[in-house]
Amino acid sequence: MNAIPNSKVVLVTGASSGIGEATARLLAARGHRLVLGARRTERLEALASEIRTAGGQAEYRALDVTRLEDMRAFIAFAESLCGPPDVIVNNAGVMPLSPLSALKVDEWDRMIDVNVRGVLHGIAAALPGMEARGSGHVINVSSIGGHAVSPTAAVYCATKFAVRAISEGLRQETDKVRVTVVSPGVVESELADSISDAQARDAMKSFRRIALSPEAIARAIAYAIDQPDDVDVSELIVRPTASPY
Repeated sequence: MNAIPNSKVVLVTGASSGIGEATARLLAARGHRLVLGARRTERLEALASEIRTAGGQAEYRALDVTRLEDMRAFIAFAESLCGPPDVIVNNAGVMPLSPLSALKVDEWDRMIDVNVRGVLHGIAAALPGMEARGSGHVINVSSIGGHAVSPTAAVYCATKFAVRAISEGLRQETDKVRVTVVSPGVVESELADSISDAQARDAMKSFRRIALSPEAIARAIAYAIDQPDDVDVSELIVRPTASPY
């Protein structure tokens, strides 16, 4: 597949499954050049191979978003192979839900590290170059949990509220870089697999009886990217039509 006239270099974190994987597939099919990051490199290798076989362009690198030096190396890797990134999709996230009374402090810390620090590290690594070039697009994946809190999800929701606050702050502070926050409703994904608390795990099974495919969120991300440079789609909430949440 030849690059489309407005082809962009798009970096996607958490690209080994779920929303990240679906976003990579869709954007590659639309002619964008993808650089994929995640911890599970075997999945990234398979995904990049499938994209290339279909005529798209994709590179990949192991990435731990909780490490700023790793994120900066990811940006440098992308620049060396594809040129300066036009878009970064800060998608990596974890969701080990539990009641606060369960005192799963290690899981709280992990959510803060991945869901908040991971987004901040993506911004810290990509923003200076975008500002220097006078253009760029930061897309942060939040959640409907960033709009309303529910039992067992207090810490998770706090991290997603933080993603919205960070995104809005960045939007107000720059007139060169577009900033979009995408808040998915219930989506089919592996996030629930990390729930170790039985109460929260059972509640999530009921919560996910109505769920979107990851491709629905990928289309929302593609929509934001495809707008003219002077149009900033600041926030998108995407939820199942039949879902009350």
